[in-house]
Amino acid sequence: MTGEPGIFLGGRITIDPDICNGKPTIRGKRIAAQTILEFLGAGETTEEILKQYPSLEPEDIRACLQFAALLMNNRYDLAKVA
Repeated sequence: MTGEPGIFLGGRITIDPDICNGKPTIRGKRIAAQTILEFLGAGETTEEILKQYPSLEPEDIRACLQFAALLMNNRYDLAKVA
């Protein structure tokens, strides 16, 4: 099943149903934004991440943080289950 890809933050973050099961990725590469956010959350520096992923640029990592911040701008309601 294919759908329309989404492009965010100047093309740095893309969502394509055919890449990484539709998770947000960096510039259409098979590197999920979530992966980069998890590295940052674990204390890795931008420099360490760039060594592991030489095809990335510092702006890609900043875009992951900006995208996460945009998601937090949504309102969330808790639903009682059971």
